[in-house]
Amino acid sequence: MIVAIDGPAGCGKSTVARCVAKELGYYFLNTGSFYRAVTYAHIQRGGDCSDRAACLETARSIEITVRDGDICIDGQDVEDKLHTKAVDMNASIVSSDPALRQIVTGIIRQIAGSMDIVTEGRDTTTVIFPFAQCKFYFDANAEIRARRRIEQQGEGQSFEEVLELIKKRDHNDMNKEVGSLKIAEDAVYIDTSHLTITQVCEKVVSVVHSRQKEGAIS
Repeated sequence: MIVAIDGPAGCGKSTVARCVAKELGYYFLNTGSFYRAVTYAHIQRGGDCSDRAACLETARSIEITVRDGDICIDGQDVEDKLHTKAVDMNASIVSSDPALRQIVTGIIRQIAGSMDIVTEGRDTTTVIFPFAQCKFYFDANAEIRARRRIEQQGEGQSFEEVLELIKKRDHNDMNKEVGSLKIAEDAVYIDTSHLTITQVCEKVVSVVHSRQKEGAIS
């Protein structure tokens, strides 16, 4: 079974997806990390993230794999390098190229294979796994998402700076020419603004168990 979670940055997708995967005994797969990996690799090469041809060449020339749940580039674990300010600001730009997204989608689907997985990231339910048996769309207001991001990353940026980045990211994600952020027609909508991680996890797991029972009956 594929459990796919969509939604804007900072609404709890990654934390909840990990929690649900652990609860269900499924493999956790973060689709956004694959685009971040390409972005990180391109930045490390000194490349311009607005240069689509150059970014595409980077995506084609590196090998992205998963080892013990962490993203690796050419065999090197880079999981702890995928959420720097530079990657945050450029990942949305890099992932806007339809040709690059096609390459990354192929990698993601190959890794997913026939496993039971919980996956999250923008366009997960609409493009990457439109055939997922369980789809969810998480949402939360921008101010709450900014506070959550600061709590996760610690000191370094002011609330105003993080809020502006969140709003800019939302605008970019919702206006992409391919794979824009939107709610799948068959997705379960959950506003996480005033819910705890445990409460959101319980909602998701409840839906998954319900779908599993429906599948067993049919």
